[in-house]
Amino acid sequence: MSSGKVDGVFRMRSLGTATAGITDQYADGKAAKVWQLYIGDQSSRTQNYKTFLVNLLAQKRVSTILDTACGTGVDSVMLLEEGFKMTSSDASDKMLKVAHKTRWERRKEERFEDWVIEEANWLTLEEDIEKPQGGFDAVICMGNSFAHLPDFHGDQRDHMKCFENFSNMVKPGGIFIIDHRNYDYILANGKSPAKNIYYNSSHIQDIKTSVLYVNNKPNLITLDYFMNVEEQYADSNQFRLSYYPHTLQGFGHLLKQAFGPRAKHTVYADFKPLNVEPEPSFYIHVVEKPL
Repeated sequence: MSSGKVDGVFRMRSLGTATAGITDQYADGKAAKVWQLYIGDQSSRTQNYKTFLVNLLAQKRVSTILDTACGTGVDSVMLLEEGFKMTSSDASDKMLKVAHKTRWERRKEERFEDWVIEEANWLTLEEDIEKPQGGFDAVICMGNSFAHLPDFHGDQRDHMKCFENFSNMVKPGGIFIIDHRNYDYILANGKSPAKNIYYNSSHIQDIKTSVLYVNNKPNLITLDYFMNVEEQYADSNQFRLSYYPHTLQGFGHLLKQAFGPRAKHTVYADFKPLNVEPEPSFYIHVVEKPL
């Protein structure tokens, strides 16, 4: 099924809202600014998230990182400030404009001068991104970004292709970090967990949840965000983002297929051990590629 057909039945996202990793069909630029309001103050990214990610990368002696869903550059900027060498990509040129602007404004800083920003699609990642010899020390895909890619064919072939591409970008002995919302909870309860470990916005008024079933199987979860924004953004005070509902078990299976049975796979729940947080808002998967 084409993306046009999906949108004709059940619109995946508001016009103008960019989606990382797949064709940027509707982006008009304004949504990127509203997205900044949604995620909150970039300089005050939740400390737990920053500590978790930076410590993990440091423990693995990571130097080069590919951020495959950089959007406006929030995570990439955070990691640049921590001294990592970044290559950042996204499928949305409108979102990337914000990242390019940040790079220009901070070009006199060493890491920012060398910051590589590319438009790239997960399905053609190896063609779109030049990787270092052997691969990147780490590849990340954070912020629930991967779930934006629908299962157009009903057999997750596109998801598998993307995971294979992610694996091919990681050097042997390197790590892959990816996350997704707790869709098991959403499917069981009809709504998202109240907390959000990533975003600190004070502009969110309400979030409404819808689930689309195809042949009696959940195929699409849509979150409608209602925002309290300044008058200049009044016509964008609502936006819709839709996701493929990856279950924890199904996601782990995809990772095992792509990275192989010898890969070490650890799952965290809101940055805590899996058995400590029974109802997390996000799951974070860390895969160590075998040598």
